[in-house]
Amino acid sequence: MTIQQEYTYDVMEVCLLAGKIMLESGAETYRVEDTMMRMAQAFGAKESHSYVTPTGIIFSIESEQPTKTKLFRITNRTTDLHKVTLVNSISRKITSKELAMAEAYHALKEIEKSGVEYSVKLQVLAAAIASGCFLIMFKGTWVDFLPAVIAGGTGLVSFILAQSLVPIKFFAEFVASLIIALLSLFFVSVGWGYELDKIIIGSVMPLVPGLVLTNAVRDLMAGHLVSGLSKGAEALLTAFAIGSGVAVVLTFL
Repeated sequence: MTIQQEYTYDVMEVCLLAGKIMLESGAETYRVEDTMMRMAQAFGAKESHSYVTPTGIIFSIESEQPTKTKLFRITNRTTDLHKVTLVNSISRKITSKELAMAEAYHALKEIEKSGVEYSVKLQVLAAAIASGCFLIMFKGTWVDFLPAVIAGGTGLVSFILAQSLVPIKFFAEFVASLIIALLSLFFVSVGWGYELDKIIIGSVMPLVPGLVLTNAVRDLMAGHLVSGLSKGAEALLTAFAIGSGVAVVLTFL
């Protein structure tokens, strides 16, 4: 392998690592493609091509040697916009020649190794408070605020536990919404809550795939039909799972 070939492979490794982190952290596919190609151009690549879907990245660089192409499979996707911001920052530094390739690769590896920015306890607390606030936003009463807070927080805990036991996102969402509906029904039955529908709606809001749906629309508007439709289907299945969990409980009222 010549020095030029080794350099080309190194450029591809850095670009693919950046794209992998962004895609796994919830970035739009068009943003991932643009970032990878800008980085490759900054490292001296004459021309690069990137094709990104929610489950994989295909990246190639054209050079004097035969075109090099690599495929990267994406299996885990979550939401961590802080990591997306960090990768974008590194990309800008590379473009402005402030960061060498080795330094960029090391910085990206550190981002990849870093865990979730917010702890599980903080996520549960945020989901609980958000559930109560959503209840008020949907014109619920303050009497139902505390039941919505408890149901929403318990729902997120159930989602995390279910996903750790069975790594199927839609099943975890179904279980979480089922527990939320059961808890809400319990609170209303014992007199701790009054409007069952408002409590359930507010409590399931932290599970609603808002970011996925937004990215689906943005990808479709950017012309990325495959990614847009697949993310839209994911959001639809999530909504179906949440609705099914609630429907199971309400059916037996």
